[in-house]
Amino acid sequence: MNPIGTFGASRYAVGDLQLFRDADDPTVTAALAACAIVRLAAGQRVEDGLRARLYIVLSGSLEVAPDAHSGNDDGGVTRVLPGESVGEQAVLDDAVNLAAMTALEDCELLVIEPELVWQLIDRSNVLARNLLRLLSFRVRAANAQLRRRQKLGEFYRQLSLNDALTGLYNRAWLNEMLPKLATRAHQDGSPLSVIMIDLDHFKRFNDTHGHIAGDAALSAAAGVIRDSLRPSDFAVRYGGEELLAVLPDTHLDLAEMVAERLAERLRAATVFPDMRMPMPHITGSFGVASLGASGDEHALVAAADAALYRAKEAGRDRVSV
Repeated sequence: MNPIGTFGASRYAVGDLQLFRDADDPTVTAALAACAIVRLAAGQRVEDGLRARLYIVLSGSLEVAPDAHSGNDDGGVTRVLPGESVGEQAVLDDAVNLAAMTALEDCELLVIEPELVWQLIDRSNVLARNLLRLLSFRVRAANAQLRRRQKLGEFYRQLSLNDALTGLYNRAWLNEMLPKLATRAHQDGSPLSVIMIDLDHFKRFNDTHGHIAGDAALSAAAGVIRDSLRPSDFAVRYGGEELLAVLPDTHLDLAEMVAERLAERLRAATVFPDMRMPMPHITGSFGVASLGASGDEHALVAAADAALYRAKEAGRDRVSV
C-alpha cells in the first residue's frame, strides 16, 4: 500500500463516508483530517500485519473474502464499494483482521487506527448508530446466507439418501431410519413390518435383454412398489435388484396382504409400453417379517431375508412369511 496523503488534504468529504453520514460534529471532521489515505493497484492485497484497522473505500472497490487461515473459509466473497467500510468487527473485537482484502481495481482507502475509532464512537452518537445499523445489516445478511446453506445442505443430504436410478430411498437412509422406527415401535407398542423383494432371475434378464433394459425393468418394479404403498410406508432400494418396503404400524398378517398385492401388480407391470413386442413380465419373490418383542432392526431384516429365501426355494414369484 502506498500512502498518498491525509484525509484532511484530500478531495473527499466526511459526508462521502457511510459510517459518518449525518455526523456534522466538527470534532469528528478534525479527528479524521490526520488519517492516512493509501492507494492500491488493481490486484494488490491490503497488508495490515497483525493490527486491526478500519478501512473505508474512497474510490475503486475491494474484494473481501475470509482468509484460509482463519478457520472460517466458507467461500463467501463481498465487494466493498466507495463509501463502504471493512474491518469494523476486528476493531471492535480487538482482534487480527483475517479477511483477505484485494483491490478489484485501482482504489484509494482511508485508514483509521483502532484507538481513533473508539474515540470517535465516544464523541459521536451518529457514528455509534451508523455502526450498529451496519453490523445489524451484516448479521441479517449472514443469517440469511446461513439459512440458504442449511437448505442447500439439506437438499444434498436428501439426494444422498435416495437411489439415483429408482428414486427410492437407499441403504444409507435405511441404516439411519430403520433403527429409529424400531425404537419408536418398541416405545409405542406398535407393530413394524418389512417386505424384502428380490426380482426373479434378474441377472438372466440383464444378460438376455441388456443392462439398459435391466435398468428400465428395475425402475418399473420400483415404481410399482412405491405407487402401491401407503403415504406412511417407505420404499427402499436395498441393493442390486433387491427392494424393501418398510411398513410402520402394520401387523404381519396385513403386511402379508400388502406383499400379495405387490406381487400381483409386479406381474402386470410393463417395462417398455411403446415396444412392438412386449418385454417378458417381471416377477418377484417376497419375504415378510414383523419386529419381535425383543428384536431390533437387524433381527427384523434378517427375518425378512430368511422369508425371502424360503420364497425362492418354493419356486419364486410368491410371498413367504
